[in-house]
Amino acid sequence: MAPEPLATVDIEALLARIRPKLHRYCARMVGSVIDGEDVLQDALIKAMDALPSVSPVVNPQGWLFRIAHNTALDFLRRRNRQEALHSAEEVDMIAGQLDEVESRQIAATSLRTFMRLPVAQRSSVILMDVLGCSLAEVCDIMDFSMPAVKAALHRGRTQLREFGEEPDDAPRPGLSDADRMRLNAYVGHFNARDFDAIRAMIADDVRLELVNRTRLKGKAEVSTYFGNYSKISDWHLVAGQVDGRPAILVFDPNELKGRPKYFVLLNWSAERLATIRDFRHAAYVIDGAECVVDSG
Repeated sequence: MAPEPLATVDIEALLARIRPKLHRYCARMVGSVIDGEDVLQDALIKAMDALPSVSPVVNPQGWLFRIAHNTALDFLRRRNRQEALHSAEEVDMIAGQLDEVESRQIAATSLRTFMRLPVAQRSSVILMDVLGCSLAEVCDIMDFSMPAVKAALHRGRTQLREFGEEPDDAPRPGLSDADRMRLNAYVGHFNARDFDAIRAMIADDVRLELVNRTRLKGKAEVSTYFGNYSKISDWHLVAGQVDGRPAILVFDPNELKGRPKYFVLLNWSAERLATIRDFRHAAYVIDGAECVVDSG
């Protein structure tokens, strides 16, 4: 069945359905699930701003992926990590189908490993081998010719195979003493349900983002957030890191040795908690993240 034109699609329902897939692409393009969510939010703002002026789009999902792709490239340029997008030559290589084992290996590749690929190779491999796009869809999203996509895909797959043979023994930096002390204080009070103690830690102008749900500002509004957590019991907090950043990992209390369900980021100012970013309602963000429990 052909995709419905954009004018006839419930855009909010479409975004809700494909948001995890869009995030998966953005996170692997920029090398972080956290930055990937920032890129995705920026892309969705651009899409909603453009919506009133665009002519009917035959493939709304492809249109959204094209915006996400370009937004990710803008992010990489701003971060000064952008490599050459186009090869000097467009070799017409056949981008053959992978076997099932290799497909699973590429889909499970770490974000850090994807970041070692040049942008064109990274994008083409993620779109086709991780997200299952067709060659034609990849060409449309990247705005590349078919020979250029085939070449990038071939080279990217070859590079990933070579990277997969390398030992992964790079040391992982741990939390600083300051971050460990702050996170453990917050985690200790939260797990003890001592939310009054946490309220005493936050700044008067504290900001909260409950990602994919709402934003709150100030002690009075943010206090309702802690009140909501006091009514449920499906969480247990642990200090740790997500993609190398200090974070609070949230586990199912019945599966503390499993994988975290989601995470929370905290920022501090003058020893007061200034911002809280909670991914409870955006659990897709943790897909592919490198989560480390603090052992200090």
